[in-house]
Amino acid sequence: MNDSSSRRARGRPRDWSDKTEQNTIKSLDRALEALQRLAEMGGATLSELAGELDQAPATVYRMLITMEQRGVIEYDAAGQIWHIGPQAFLIGSHFLRRTSLVERARPILRALMEQTGETANLGIEKDGKVLFLSQVETHSSIRAFFPPGTISPMHASGIGKALLAQFMPDRLERYLDAHALSAFTEHTLTDRSDLIADLAHIRDRGFSIDAEERNLGMKCVAAPVFDLHGEASAGLSISGPSSRMDQVSVDDFGAKVRQAADTLTNAIGGSPHTYKLT
Repeated sequence: MNDSSSRRARGRPRDWSDKTEQNTIKSLDRALEALQRLAEMGGATLSELAGELDQAPATVYRMLITMEQRGVIEYDAAGQIWHIGPQAFLIGSHFLRRTSLVERARPILRALMEQTGETANLGIEKDGKVLFLSQVETHSSIRAFFPPGTISPMHASGIGKALLAQFMPDRLERYLDAHALSAFTEHTLTDRSDLIADLAHIRDRGFSIDAEERNLGMKCVAAPVFDLHGEASAGLSISGPSSRMDQVSVDDFGAKVRQAADTLTNAIGGSPHTYKLT
């Protein structure tokens, strides 16, 4: 066997890059869509999920039963609700173990939580949204909670804005053209020019502030993490109630979060604060 055929045999066929319909399995695609929608809904009845998917209940039921047998989803008979199952978490955890980012971030997140007394988070950009990968919770009774797998809009998230602030102008324009700036609270930045101005301030000071833009009564301070190419590949943040995060503490927290992000940047072999706009 020659070198090229040996490489293909290790994991992909000759036409592996062909994503046309002939190379997709429709039933699998529908099942994965159902799994994703169920996760977004946080649990649903059969009729609710079928309605969301615009599929016949009998078809959706067969998909659910199949995935239940694999432990990917589970059924609450008392409430007649389908939920994401433990096997889905186990499968997803392999993604977290694949990258050293989460592993290297854990002690830094813990130290940041202890320094600030607030919940520390790690997130990345995924398909135009923030995907939270890891969290170390504060010991305080009132706290923010973003478990791994949580999705948040970029424009109303501390980590999201910290990453958007590092986008090159053409990439930022494409993002803004493709994503609506939906309002979640009265403080959400829904005007394009206001958001762009805020991103400029974020670049100048090195950290972002989510001032009750996603949830009333909660604030977040975040800073970007840079990879070896000098690109913002992740973000670190702390989040907590507004009552504990006044302007003085936010400025202090910003310096601590930025330092923690720089520490993680160095830990993954990155180059801090080199990917800035002029």
